[in-house]
Amino acid sequence: MNLQGKKALVMGLGRFGGGVGVTRFLAARGAQVTVTDTAPADDLKESVARLSDVRGVSFHLGEHRTEDFTTADLVVVNPAVPPDNPYVAAARATGVALTSEIRLLVRHLPNRLHTIGITGSAGKSTTTAMIGHILRHTSAGDHSFNVHVGGNIGGSLLGVIDTIKPNDWVVLELSSFMLEGLREEKWSPHIAVITNLQPNHLDWHGSFEAYQHAKQALLDYQREADDDITIGGPGIHNVFTPRVSNFSFFERDDLALSPPIELIIPGEHNQLNARLAAAVVKAAIHQPEWESWKSLADFGGLTHRMQFVAEHSGVRYFNDSKATTPDATELAIKSFPRGKVHLILGGYDKGIDLLPLARLAARHCHAIYTIGKTGDTIAAAAEAEGHDATATHGPSVGVTGCGGAMWGDDSAAVIRCGTLDRAMAEIADRVRQGDVVLLSTACASWDQFVNFESRGAAFVEAVLKYTGEGSKSPGV
Repeated sequence: MNLQGKKALVMGLGRFGGGVGVTRFLAARGAQVTVTDTAPADDLKESVARLSDVRGVSFHLGEHRTEDFTTADLVVVNPAVPPDNPYVAAARATGVALTSEIRLLVRHLPNRLHTIGITGSAGKSTTTAMIGHILRHTSAGDHSFNVHVGGNIGGSLLGVIDTIKPNDWVVLELSSFMLEGLREEKWSPHIAVITNLQPNHLDWHGSFEAYQHAKQALLDYQREADDDITIGGPGIHNVFTPRVSNFSFFERDDLALSPPIELIIPGEHNQLNARLAAAVVKAAIHQPEWESWKSLADFGGLTHRMQFVAEHSGVRYFNDSKATTPDATELAIKSFPRGKVHLILGGYDKGIDLLPLARLAARHCHAIYTIGKTGDTIAAAAEAEGHDATATHGPSVGVTGCGGAMWGDDSAAVIRCGTLDRAMAEIADRVRQGDVVLLSTACASWDQFVNFESRGAAFVEAVLKYTGEGSKSPGV
């Protein structure tokens, strides 16, 4: 679509500027842009300020207006907006063209054969960042290409689309929401990577089958003629249908057959992420995998993804707020020895079965601190696991506290805290040298926080307050 003089509506600016890149892109191409968001102007002032130098942009904040959607020539929809949204439905009913930031991006990329797309239920952000990290190490010595990392991780690449050259590599983390839209573009990346698949976002997709179908879009438009490549993590070959013959996959057993990679970030899952990343770079630029592993020696992980925050009095604190699925939290728990982890669990209810994770946590952790809407459900399941352990191994002395109980050496204390502040206060009284404090909630943050970033930031602030010189324990 020629955007000159067209009326474009951006649905969702976001407190962290998610709509800034696409707004700049549209305005630069001559569109008359209106930005609409249900959040009030005071909450969006930082994002609005980032557009202060862009002429011809108007803002309708604090609400959506149906007439904005029905009179536009183009509506750019946030990928997380459900397809039955009434405003989107009104635009569709009147024949307005609908798109998304990621759809606009792939239309304007100069070379699909230099694109890498990563999806999965867990590990996709870290794997994406690792691929970008390795490629940047290589490009620093090569200088024949630059590396651009975007999609569901980082900012919009639309803001720099005019600087991306055909020989550059574009690395995109793609959520299931984004992939639903890319199916309409009939677009898949040259190298497709699926880390794993576990139930997630069932509140949005409606079923696990629909969620899987969305992920499949990453592969559906790959082409044999272009020598496209598919790389999968554990079990992927039994779930997805590659459209190309260049298909390879890893299993967890592969880790036992290979020496460990030297990484700062802990966990068997990060060993697998690193091997996936190295395999992708080998497919992209033919670099030996051992060279990629060396490049990852200084990879410090991502903020909110097994982020090492501090060590104080022999206690290590990790921020894994990005872990919004049971699978991701299970991997985080298993990164540490049994009986050492003080785990903060719970949050917004996405309709995922949390009971198996709660039982695992009860067996593996030293203590569980539940928060948010799902907190009571998780606590009840963990306590039930503790009762089972008591029946098997005999009773032990209980631990009193903030709604908590300890059922024996084989199961964790369960403390119903409700809020993160309360959990941190409880943890401050319970940790001992050699323990690990882990925020890895297995749930979204929306019941108590704007997003997982703000939840992680609150955790980091509380940790630094507690561990800082002369500071006091977090208040209740």
